[in-house]
Amino acid sequence: MDRRILKTQKSVMKAFAELLAEKDFNQITINEIADRADVSRGTVYLHYIDKFDLLDKCMDNYFNKLFETCMPLDDTNRLPSKYLIIHAFEYLEQHASIYTALLNNKGVPAFRKRMSAAIQESLGELVDSRGIDQEMSREVLIQFLSSAIVGVLEWWIINSLPIPAADIVKQLWSLLERFQVIPYFSDSN
Repeated sequence: MDRRILKTQKSVMKAFAELLAEKDFNQITINEIADRADVSRGTVYLHYIDKFDLLDKCMDNYFNKLFETCMPLDDTNRLPSKYLIIHAFEYLEQHASIYTALLNNKGVPAFRKRMSAAIQESLGELVDSRGIDQEMSREVLIQFLSSAIVGVLEWWIINSLPIPAADIVKQLWSLLERFQVIPYFSDSN
């Protein structure tokens, strides 16, 4: 893709993310996005159908960045590896402003839902590959783990990272071990 197009899209996306941090999605206009990105309104429409399309592409972009950065290239070590969870929280800590905007903005409930679905999918693959106790429901285990991880992550981001990433993961991991969830997956730290 042409570097100028990428630069324009990056500028529009950055402007949109900044506006999301400042105000509710429903209050943001294409004119504001264009002004902030220092492009014309028509340029925004050349790349995005409307602000909903921009929101979808923004969520895709930041969601993909999170998972590409935090997931291994091979399938040998998937969630809930302690290392991967620490890596994810550290990445979120470094990029807190955009993820806070995506999780905290009342007009963007889809980001949390997308994150939860991706974690559930990864956990499902992990459960299928390693198995679980026959008395435990696969669906309940996956829902429990994903709700715990996403819930803690969301609380942590929305409350302005009150605990360092390594400490919050240590506490989350300890809780998972305490309720004997971790032995089903690995002994990895």
